Amino acid sequence: MGDGRWSGDDEGWRVMGRRRTARWRRAGVRRGHRSARARAAVVAALLLCTTAALPGRSALAAGTPTPYAFAPDARPVTGATGTTDAAARLKPGTTYKSSLPSGATAHYRLDTETTSDAYVSATAIPAPGSTVSASDGIRVTLQNADGDSCSFGSETFGMVHTPRPLAAWTAREVSSNRSRCESAGTYHVIVERIGTADSATDTWGLELFVASEPPLKQTGATSAPQDWDSASPEPLTGEEVRRDGGSGFASAVSIGQGVWNSDVEPGKTLFYKVPLDWGRQLYATAELGSSSSDGSYVSGALNFALYNPARGFVDEASISYNGRQKAAELDPLPPVAYENRYANAKRVRAVRFAGAYYLVVHLAADVAKEYGDGPLRLTLRVGVRGTAETGPGYAGEPEPGGVFQVAEDDPWAAAGGTSGDGAAGGSGHGGDAAMTVLAVSGIGVGTLVLVVLGVWAVVARRGARAW
Repeated sequence: MGDGRWSGDDEGWRVMGRRRTARWRRAGVRRGHRSARARAAVVAALLLCTTAALPGRSALAAGTPTPYAFAPDARPVTGATGTTDAAARLKPGTTYKSSLPSGATAHYRLDTETTSDAYVSATAIPAPGSTVSASDGIRVTLQNADGDSCSFGSETFGMVHTPRPLAAWTAREVSSNRSRCESAGTYHVIVERIGTADSATDTWGLELFVASEPPLKQTGATSAPQDWDSASPEPLTGEEVRRDGGSGFASAVSIGQGVWNSDVEPGKTLFYKVPLDWGRQLYATAELGSSSSDGSYVSGALNFALYNPARGFVDEASISYNGRQKAAELDPLPPVAYENRYANAKRVRAVRFAGAYYLVVHLAADVAKEYGDGPLRLTLRVGVRGTAETGPGYAGEPEPGGVFQVAEDDPWAAAGGTSGDGAAGGSGHGGDAAMTVLAVSGIGVGTLVLVVLGVWAVVARRGARAW
């Protein structure tokens, strides 16, 4: 996804048998109706709890991924052709669905508060089969009322230049050195396509995600941590656990430390998310399995990218493919810390929030030319190190709520994003991940027992009254 620039100062029973009298038969029929309803209730409880016991299975994430799935609550909005009063307003905490024609720019307005930082992420979605080049991509810029740039971010297709979701972000930071962007008021968000104009003439889909971050209750350090473990740990090993990815940021499937696998077809993009609390450190590798078909070398076969909770680009790794197993590994990143925003390196500055970090895997459509349309095995090895720490203490609530914290209902949140005691030190294995799946499933089974017993008790009481 290119250089990742951000310049901004950047979810036996049986009916009662025959009775000897008509009265008993009528009573039996009535009880039979109640029993049928009871059985239906028990079955419903069983299905509900069984589904709850399987983490990561939801209506959004189930099944084979389709072309990008917009957030179900995304609001349709049309970009204006210029910075006019007619430009649609973007509100922090909201996701929008728009479009981006070739050779045009889309303009939107963003009203900001005096003290909160604001982030806008734009995800471009070219149609399958579109022609794109390595230099094609997207840029998103934030300007003040006078047209001065506060920051901009851009991403290109780079080495894996096949159509896929591509996101860039920008920000208005109150703490920045640019005083012209510190005032409250209306700012302009400009989204445009970059690269070779002749290489893509179709209209791209566009998803906009807007978030705000309140200031801290108490000012802390204003420089990035200098000492952190930058060595890559040994690759995780052990039993792999099946985990099919989602089709967009909103449908990303939650995973923690462990070894996960799925199938990925050429031209498809899979979305996963890893909960990272303050002080936690992420390591991730994506492996593409060997093919049973003979084929030639495919340059730029797989892209493996990481985005932060604001859907801001963090880092990526790309690999080519020759039919043999290949791995794309993200470079080590520092533990999540508020102060990372003061670092010089863009990839370090991006690890500035707690919350869900997104792993996005794309298999180039060109792979099908050499190895067929069938899927290849994808294996994700995810490691999480460090001890969760207390947050920096915001003087207010971010929008959307909870975006910069680990979700309590995330199946990996209780373990801090890991799947076993050994994971905290970075030495856990895939078997620990399987045990965590069983543990989460166990919670569901326990809930099932309680619900079924409760339903049974209600039925028993009603039966007593009927007699």
